[in-house]
Amino acid sequence: MHDNPAVEPFADAGVATVEDGYVVLDGPDGIAITLTAEAAVATGRSLLEAGESALKQGRDQSGEG
Repeated sequence: MHDNPAVEPFADAGVATVEDGYVVLDGPDGIAITLTAEAAVATGRSLLEAGESALKQGRDQSGEG
């Protein structure tokens, strides 16, 4: 995707946990963000939609149906 490995997409999934009423998303390479419950739900929905679209693009580009 890029010549710089620092901007390559991660293939490992993040893990979400709840701490003190907030959602903490721990990702690869020490990436972590803390979200309100509302922001976490909206982010989750957005990630699902984007992930499904990306999978479809991959299938479309490979000629699979």
